[in-house]
Amino acid sequence: MRLSSFFVAILILSLSGCAWFKDAVDETSDWSANQLYSEAKEKLAEKNYEKAIEYLEILQARYPFGRYAQQAELEIAYAYYKFDEPDLAIAAADRFIKIYPRHPNVDYAWYLKGLTNYNRGKSIVEKYLPQEPSERDTFTMRAAYDDFDQLVRLYPNSIYAIDAAQRMIHLRNNMAEYEIHVADYYMRREAYLAAANRGEYVIENYQRTPAVPDALVIMTRAYRIMGVDDLADDAIRVLRLNYPDNPDLALLDDPRGYDKAQKDSWWRFW
Repeated sequence: MRLSSFFVAILILSLSGCAWFKDAVDETSDWSANQLYSEAKEKLAEKNYEKAIEYLEILQARYPFGRYAQQAELEIAYAYYKFDEPDLAIAAADRFIKIYPRHPNVDYAWYLKGLTNYNRGKSIVEKYLPQEPSERDTFTMRAAYDDFDQLVRLYPNSIYAIDAAQRMIHLRNNMAEYEIHVADYYMRREAYLAAANRGEYVIENYQRTPAVPDALVIMTRAYRIMGVDDLADDAIRVLRLNYPDNPDLALLDDPRGYDKAQKDSWWRFW
């Protein structure tokens, strides 16, 4: 008798559970494409990105050829970006660009890709322990730069083009500064050739950035220490010609600045 009561209780729970699950699954079963899209937009406005994504994906599955399907793809990319799912955001933006290359909002897809890479890796920890952008690896910075570059070149009249161009300048400066951080790392470990090569890379690839005079300083120091005086003289001549007020010129002219025991006493990057 007790066993029968147990099975009856299990059956009741199972049936009630199934009914609840059915109600949850069927929440949107009678919604039109317009209602799905409106509800998704409302969730986006409420910053409930997870629910917005759910509604947009249902919309795409049920009405793949409807008038809301194209816009839903962009909205999904935006929702994933805000939900801190960069890979999924970029995948959605890439799908939109591939499927709708002539859509009037395709410039926004490129812009969203750039923003996603631009902000990739900024965790909640950085809100309290911020990291210099130039100290991050350049992979995502380069990806963001390329995305914005595509936008500016393909859609120069886009409303997003000015912001993208400004972000490109910022990214380029940070990528150049990253190379300076690496070069200084090599200087501190007495890998002078590697440091000089990094400095030269900045001169060749990041002209007109604030990192250029720092690169020339590194090249001068590294070549002096290695005894390659002709290259050191070339670097300091360029520095003096283009940056006559650079505060490091006096130090570079002082032979004591290259005493290995004191070579880091004035180095300002660390």
